[in-house]
Amino acid sequence: MTDFQKYIQRYLDLIPSEKWLEELKKSEEKTVQIYSNLTEEQSLFAYAEAKWTLKELLLHLSDTERIFQYRILAIARGEDRNLPGFDEENYAKNSFANERSLESLLEEFQSIRKSSQILLETANSSALKNIGIANGNQISPETIGKLIVGHNIHHLNVIEERYLPNL
Repeated sequence: MTDFQKYIQRYLDLIPSEKWLEELKKSEEKTVQIYSNLTEEQSLFAYAEAKWTLKELLLHLSDTERIFQYRILAIARGEDRNLPGFDEENYAKNSFANERSLESLLEEFQSIRKSSQILLETANSSALKNIGIANGNQISPETIGKLIVGHNIHHLNVIEERYLPNL
């Protein structure tokens, strides 16, 4: 198993069932439920210095999912060029998430998730098995779809373990 495979496996292992498209919806519902119960002040909380605020974390989920959507689309449509990686820390630093309302960030997250659901639910099953290259690593659109779920669950776990108990 390559280092990349080990890295993504930690996210895939978090998906609680084989029905990952259902888990995509469940992780959205849980994210919306948590964030809907936060105040603007609470959403600016970071559990340690140099850690993201809850707003930055939510926008990180949206940014990452947008990038994953592009990769899903490109590979499903037969793109054979290496799709670029991204620096999540740089994206967060330049996101200005803390200047936005929590409501707008949550609305954006929900819109992006709806778009992911449509993309993944309507994709041809054989196209989801295509193999492409993203950030120098071979991957399928289906695996990227599963990564959206596992990545969301990972951050929900972090929120529940490190943020919510300290609010």
